[in-house]
Amino acid sequence: MSPKEFRLMVRKGEYAGPTPGVCGGFVQANLLGIPEEFFPDALDFCRKNPAPCPIIDVSPPGRGGRVRVAEGADLHTDLPGYDVFVEGKHEKRVTDISFLREKNLGFILLGCSFSFEWALLEEGIPVRHIELSRNVPMYRTTIPLVPSGPFRGNMVVSMRPIPASLVAKAVLVTSRYPLAHGAPVHVGYPEGIGISDLSSPDFGDPVPLLEGEIPLFWACGVTPRVVIEESRIPLAVTHRPGHMFVTDLSDEEIRDVNSLLPEG
Repeated sequence: MSPKEFRLMVRKGEYAGPTPGVCGGFVQANLLGIPEEFFPDALDFCRKNPAPCPIIDVSPPGRGGRVRVAEGADLHTDLPGYDVFVEGKHEKRVTDISFLREKNLGFILLGCSFSFEWALLEEGIPVRHIELSRNVPMYRTTIPLVPSGPFRGNMVVSMRPIPASLVAKAVLVTSRYPLAHGAPVHVGYPEGIGISDLSSPDFGDPVPLLEGEIPLFWACGVTPRVVIEESRIPLAVTHRPGHMFVTDLSDEEIRDVNSLLPEG
């Protein structure tokens, strides 16, 4: 199934599940939807924090949720899950945000680690949550972010258990995908970044850490969700964790690439 076919299926309400493993080899993106008044600060925040918020594409207010990286797509309808926040509080979880069109939101698509997971698998590095058909575990941390306007907070990370003998290889492979969060931000010792219990992720599903494995932590695109909670802006939308926007970009198109945005 092509990404365009998948998006159409989502738009018709025929799929509302998580997207790990969907349209393998194509870039998936996190979503951030922001009112026009706060959009410049949100964009600046993402630029200042490229590890958790690598910008894939931007649909400014007035563009109707259209993006360059997905032909015919509409960001109001083409994700299998959205979370709506009012005054920083999670208000509802929906599969369509067409009811917000009149709010004239701007959208930012952020890279997702699902892109580098295919590269890990191709290099013989196991990815536990894919093996178990689960969502990747994600955790709040004490790693501070660079603020912009009302947007501030700490980073969210995703975790993958990696055999000790493959840790260096995993770091090297993922470092080639800066638009998919790049190399890990932390290796081992979860307490060092404020994580007390790996078996109780804040988002996603837990996965077992086996003997001889080391937990590797990558910056995660759920970070804006936590930032939105702290900002308490009147309205914001994110993707439902694990329920991403599937683009027409291949994973190879973002390998060793630092930006896809037009200059200027």
